[in-house]
Formats: sequence, structure tokens, C-alpha cells
Amino acid sequence: MEYDFLALGSGIAGLTFALNVASHGSVAVLTKKQRSESNTNYAQGGIAAAIGADDSWEQHLQDTLVAGAGLCDRDAAEVLVKNGPRLVYWLVELGAQFDRNPDGSLALGREGGHSRNRIVHAADHTGYEIERTLLIAARKTPHITILEHYQALDLIIEGGVCVGVQVLDTLTGDLFEIRAKAILLATGGCGQVYLHTSNPLIATGDGLGMAWRAGAVIANMEFIQFHPTTLYHTDAPSFLISEAVRGEGGILRRADGYRFMPDYDPRAELAPRDIVARAIDAELKKTGDPCVYLDITHLDAEFIKRRFPTIYHTCLQYGIDITREPIPVVPAAHYACGGVWTDLNGRTTIPHLYACGEVAYTGVHGANRLASNSLLEALVFAERAAQHATTRLEEPPPQPKPSCIALSLPPPAPASQIDESAFNWDAQRLQIRKIMQKKVGIVRTVQRLQEARCELEQIAAQIEAAYRATSPTVESCEVRNIAACALLITHSALARRESRGLHYVLDYPETRPELAAYPTLIYPR
Repeated sequence: MEYDFLALGSGIAGLTFALNVASHGSVAVLTKKQRSESNTNYAQGGIAAAIGADDSWEQHLQDTLVAGAGLCDRDAAEVLVKNGPRLVYWLVELGAQFDRNPDGSLALGREGGHSRNRIVHAADHTGYEIERTLLIAARKTPHITILEHYQALDLIIEGGVCVGVQVLDTLTGDLFEIRAKAILLATGGCGQVYLHTSNPLIATGDGLGMAWRAGAVIANMEFIQFHPTTLYHTDAPSFLISEAVRGEGGILRRADGYRFMPDYDPRAELAPRDIVARAIDAELKKTGDPCVYLDITHLDAEFIKRRFPTIYHTCLQYGIDITREPIPVVPAAHYACGGVWTDLNGRTTIPHLYACGEVAYTGVHGANRLASNSLLEALVFAERAAQHATTRLEEPPPQPKPSCIALSLPPPAPASQIDESAFNWDAQRLQIRKIMQKKVGIVRTVQRLQEARCELEQIAAQIEAAYRATSPTVESCEVRNIAACALLITHSALARRESRGLHYVLDYPETRPELAAYPTLIYPR
């Protein structure tokens, strides 16, 4: 197969890119599941944009920089917030049904870290609404083809240029190539590298693994955002309890009813996610309880049902009426602030290869993502990548500025011996996730990180050997990429000898001012 443009991933980044390049040639959007299955589809909270009368892009920028703990790329963050309002209204023009006030204006919520009400939302299923809108637009747009049930295996690099991708048809098992002049990685995040995550099962870091093996520069993988509040229930899979619940007045309490967040931050429940997640972690270690509780029973019951219908009905399935009783919650891996290094146009260090959304590092999020900036980032930089790919594709690739936190790390080499007939992919996946949860989680130590690195390097070598000795499957591809992401996160965490934002290590509890604005860069060897 051959197209002019190829997007790997059918979420907000991939579809925005496709819609913007479709008038310039043929476009394929590749997804390993159904077209609507993406991280975008699961985003509850909303999309941030400075459209309120009391707001400005300058204030949105300031909130973003504060949340990023000194590590944001200011230029990238400025691009984000300046373009936000225009692109939110673009979604409205496409047909997105966001919540509105009685006067018809967009209803704006507030989440942790924001100093203004600026969260545009569709109840508690904003991502679903955006995905629905973009898919409808894509179906109506000539020259866009959505290819379902295709697993991308590895990028094809010829003469140093990315020219396509090796693909597995997950329904037939056939292998083939898809080639294009410009390729976009829009594969989402890597939440499945952790045992507890809010991410869907597809979030296995496929784009990160492929980019690393192809020789792209990776950045800031130590900054994994743990969402403070996911549903804790023995019979329920991880389910996100949106930031917006705290934004509407939700209170975090221990099992004994004590409200603990004011002890940790004057913003209490509206503090940034890293602070709230560490506070919950500290309380659980202090009390030995399995969870804390998010209480919104003081709000009007009808308002709760109208504002959070998905959360209300999901919790009700497990016997929890959130209008009458608090929600048991625990932190879970939620979002990777790092990824494949890109410039302001979504370009990676490999010619003709772009990256947008959670798979990419733009510098916008720094050491901690401001709530609801992620959907906006995917929207803004996918549009810019499309503009570049259709007008300036042949420009030389960009390179990151030198950083004092940089390491050379090759992808795993295969182990010398492996019994592929006895290899258990599920067991390897589970082992990696347990190691990451226990040793590379919310609070870290150098010793645990070093132990994790040694264990993961051995596992990754075994996985690489087994992968090369067998025919690829979705399972083997995903486990291979999960192992790659685990190594990238752990090596990055060991390289940053300070605590900043989402990276908190007990051996280096202070933030070092001289490391502000220095991302962690992983170069190919």
C-alpha cells in the first residue's frame, strides 16, 4: 500500500492531522483496534482554552508554566495557549456538542492548577464527543481511508528517512508494508507499562518503542503523571474519576472522614495532580488503608447526575451511589509527559517522521501536565504538523538543544539463548508491570530504580530474542513495546538527580534550580 500521508493512530491527533492534509493527497489512518478506540475516547475532563471573559492566553500560559515546575518549553507552551480558543471553536464548527450555559455560551469548568474557569467539556465524556465529531468529519472528507485492525510493527527507514511502516493484519496474520511521504506517530501513551492505570488496554507505548528502535531522540520519560483518583473496587477495572469532580467541589477524605489535602497544599483538592497523588500515597502509607475517598455528597444530586453521568452510572454498577456516599479512589498511572522529541511543528529527529499527542514530547507539559492541556496539545500540534508536511516536508530535520541530562541508550539486544516454545508473553507483561508499579512509581529511590533497571534489561533481552524467533502477533508486539517504555522511563529517572514535578526521588528530595529548562534526552547509540 502507498499513500501520500500516513497517521498511526485514530485519536484526536491522528484525525486532526488527516483532516488537515486530505486536500493535499491521499491519507491513511491506521488503528490496531476499531476506529473509535483511542486514548482520546477515554478522556473525561475536557479541553482547556482561554475563552472566558475574565481569562487570557497569558494567564493560561502562566498556569501551564507553574504546573510544569520550571521545565516547560515556553515557546511551545505559548503556541499551545494562543491557538487553543481558535481550535476549540473549530471543533464546534465541525459539530462537537459541548456543554453550554443558559445564554448559549460554552460552559467552562475549573480543574486543579487552573486559576480560571477554562475547561470546555461535554459532561464527563469530552474525549468521546471529540472523537465522535472528528470521525464523522473524516468519513465525509475525500481521500481519507481508515484502516482498522492493523498493528504497526516497526518504522521503515531508508537512507536515514522514514518512508513507511511494517504492518500486521491482526485478523489474518498477514505482514506487509505501508509507505507514505510523511508519517505521523499518533499512537497515544504507555499507561499499560504500570499495573494500575487509567489508560485503555491499547496504551502500550507502540509509537515510543518504534521510534526508539528507529533512532529517534526521546525526552523526559521520567515524568509519568499518576492521576490521583481512579475507582478502587475489587470487581472493577481501573476507571478514571475525572479531575472535574474535584473542580466542582469534591473533597478528599481518609477512611475516618478527615479531610487531608489542606495539610499538604493551600490549594487543597485543586492542587496540581502530582501534589494530590503524592499526598494520597503518603496518607495510604501512613494509615495502611487501601484507598481514600472522594466525597461530593454535599452537592445537589441532580447536578451530579447531569454533570457526571458516566461516573455516576459506572459507580452505580458497583453498588456506589455517588450522590449518597463517597467514591473509593487510588492513584494510577495516567499520562506520559515525555515522549518522542519534536519541534514546534511536530517534527522528530528522523526526516519525514512526525509525532503528536501523548506519544510526543513537545515541551509543553514540562515536569507535570496541567489538567486538560493534553487534548489541546494534540489538536494544536497535529494541525502544525499537517501544515509543515504539506508545505516544507523536505526541510532538514531538527535537533534538540544540548542538555546537561543526556544519555545514550541502545534498544535491547536479544538474549543469546531463549526457548521460544516455552515463552509466556502474558507472564512477561505482568512481570514488567509489577516491577514498574513497585519500583518506578509515585515515590522513587535510587536503589529501587537500579534494581528495576537490572531486572528490566534482562527481561527486555529475553523478549527481543523471543520476538525475533517467532512470527509477530499483537501480543508480542505490545509486550516488546511495553518493555521498551519501561526501560526508557527507568533510565530517565536514574539520570535526573533531583525531585521535580512528577519525578520524586527520596535520595534527591530537593529541586535543583540549575536544572530548570533542561529536559532529559535519550539519544540512539
